[in-house]
Amino acid sequence: MSLQNFLTALDSLKREAIDTLQSVADAEALEAARVKYAGQKKGALKDVQKLMGSVASEDRKTAGMGFNEAKNAIADALQAATDRFSQGGASGADPTFDPSLPGVRPRIGHVHPITQTITHLTEIMGRMGFEAAEGPEVEDPHHNFVALNIPEDHPARDPLDNFYLATAQAAEKSNTEGSRLLRSQTSTVQIRVMENKQPPIRVISLGRVYRPDDPDATHFPMFHQMEGLLVDKHVTMANLKTVLRVFATNYLGDDVQIRFRPSFFPFTEPSVEVDFLWDGQWIEFGGAGMVDPNVFKAVGYDPDQVSGFAFGLGVERLCMRRHGIKDIRDLYSGDMRFLSQF
Repeated sequence: MSLQNFLTALDSLKREAIDTLQSVADAEALEAARVKYAGQKKGALKDVQKLMGSVASEDRKTAGMGFNEAKNAIADALQAATDRFSQGGASGADPTFDPSLPGVRPRIGHVHPITQTITHLTEIMGRMGFEAAEGPEVEDPHHNFVALNIPEDHPARDPLDNFYLATAQAAEKSNTEGSRLLRSQTSTVQIRVMENKQPPIRVISLGRVYRPDDPDATHFPMFHQMEGLLVDKHVTMANLKTVLRVFATNYLGDDVQIRFRPSFFPFTEPSVEVDFLWDGQWIEFGGAGMVDPNVFKAVGYDPDQVSGFAFGLGVERLCMRRHGIKDIRDLYSGDMRFLSQF
């Protein structure tokens, strides 16, 4: 083979290899190109190198210099392609990508405003010495009504005002001992705590409750309550008001206005409604009062030896007051445009 033919074949191979290596689209194609052109056994460079033996002896030095130049050029192109894929090119990224430019923050999820509120409330009450307690959401009439001093003929036990479950035991009458219902209040937790623990007790329970209310701006059939219970000796209404005022200023701010209105609940005596001033209107946030002696008797406490208070506040209404939300239904709409604000 003449020197000119050898150099022509070598130059053609070099240009073909470089063009191929610069245009490979993925790591698999890169590996195929490497084997094709620079493979140790069957590579195209290896085949061309074998042709040097047919070049005249006086031209082999020039042929060798040309071969080394082509080999180095192909090796440089192979390394450049390898570097490009190691920096992200394997995933189809732009080879001109500049890693020094500021990135785009990905959209990720975050904690729902109701969960944020529950965490915050737990922290505030924890600073006042209240421990968190939990109870089942599917309850029996004893814990949901009887132990809370709610008589069988009370309107709160009406099947139309509760979510009773269709069980075989409750087939004849919703309020029978074997029936079950979704709890209508977190007060059931205070009963379970007192059944298993002696005073002093200082607990809160935050969880879902269920009532068949028609949805509107301030009502929803499933919502959350924060139940608080303190039982000890010489507990008074003044202690209850102090705890609720401290809580309100910690969560809603020093400028919040709070009032207590006389009310009636079967499980507290005396009882009060707790209102906060919101946009010029007094909004009910929950009920409270001194634990009724009959409730203490139901759990085996002596009402002559201990006293206590209990309160139940609406978590959604607290969340709405803090964040300026006007409609409780927005919290359960699933609209990311709304939820992403919090």
